[in-house]
Amino acid sequence: MAPLREPLFRSLWIAAVISYTGTWMQNVGAGWMMTQLTLSPLMVSLVQAATMLPVFLVILPAGALADMVDRRRFLLITQGWMVIAATVLAVLTLTHHVTPWILLMLTFILGLGSVMNDPAWQAITPEVVSSGLHAPAVALNSVGFNVARAIGPALGGMVIAAMGSGAAFLLNAASFFGVIFVLYSWKRVGPEQVETGRMRDAIRTGIRYGLGNSLVRCVLIRTGTFSLAASSLLALLPIVARPHGATGYGLLLTFFGLGALGGAAALPRLRRRLSVDGLVASCILAFAAMTFAAGQVQNFGGLILILFVSGTAWIGILACLNVVAQTMSPSWLRARTLSMYLFVLQGGMALGSAAWGTLASRVGVPRTLLYSAIALVVGLAAVRRYRLTSRELALSPSVVRD
Repeated sequence: MAPLREPLFRSLWIAAVISYTGTWMQNVGAGWMMTQLTLSPLMVSLVQAATMLPVFLVILPAGALADMVDRRRFLLITQGWMVIAATVLAVLTLTHHVTPWILLMLTFILGLGSVMNDPAWQAITPEVVSSGLHAPAVALNSVGFNVARAIGPALGGMVIAAMGSGAAFLLNAASFFGVIFVLYSWKRVGPEQVETGRMRDAIRTGIRYGLGNSLVRCVLIRTGTFSLAASSLLALLPIVARPHGATGYGLLLTFFGLGALGGAAALPRLRRRLSVDGLVASCILAFAAMTFAAGQVQNFGGLILILFVSGTAWIGILACLNVVAQTMSPSWLRARTLSMYLFVLQGGMALGSAAWGTLASRVGVPRTLLYSAIALVVGLAAVRRYRLTSRELALSPSVVRD
């Protein structure tokens, strides 16, 4: 907890937890709103895809920009963009002018701002804490994200049940102002070295570094195989949860977040008992089993258990990858290598969501979740040669937003 004793980090951390909570309320509201507009599994799964699709368009330029410009000012622009997008969606929803395609378009626009924001946001962590507190600060960012993940969906479900999705969208718009205030007040000192020249050259430099570094390649391959196969559960969850209402859907996401919190707390102990590959393999097998079970179980209590275990397994997998992504490059390249990692993680989730939604429209949700579980196991077998060693993962576990 030492980083929280530093005023700037503490203020940013509190503001970020509030913002993350609003984002989870937004996610619940968008998924649930789509089920009110249409029962097409494809359209429902496209909500998650629309959030993550911008990663294909702007994540690499966003990483380059974050290494070339004042990150504080850049973050103020991206935060303002998200305020505007969330407000427009809230107004259209509250005035009953939203349609499935308008919902997808504004979700995409909001996702565009989020994707532009992410590399710079991740890259400022070493600037807002003392040098010896970088790893604990990354771990605390993980805790903050998962606290919001536990609170936001349940709160969003209650707000939606009481006042509708438009109110959740409006609260999300308001949640960004804390981060904006703290960033505006921050008197940032410029880094020792920044990227100069054309953006195209900066992007190429980052890509060359990433593809030429064996550790970066390993992280990207492991992340891609997992995210493509694992995206079905969260993408199709609104349909699985529909019989239990908006509050039930929010509670299921809350238990996913609680599972992630519990998993994050248990990770140091598990890492002392298991190798990195053993931990990741075990978590992938557990997540595959829960993905299959989600398509077979209709009892709400059973679904709560499934989502809790899924969240625990999810954090075990991504923590082993994210901590490397945070530290696998020098500071002047950090945003670009993080953008490559986020490209693979979020891009895989977007492609997977669309693919599993299309398949579910043809063969149904239970069979699709079965196929997704099989893909997770096959993917695990296919990447056995790309190993992460204990030395590379000596830091505390962390979580990048997914």
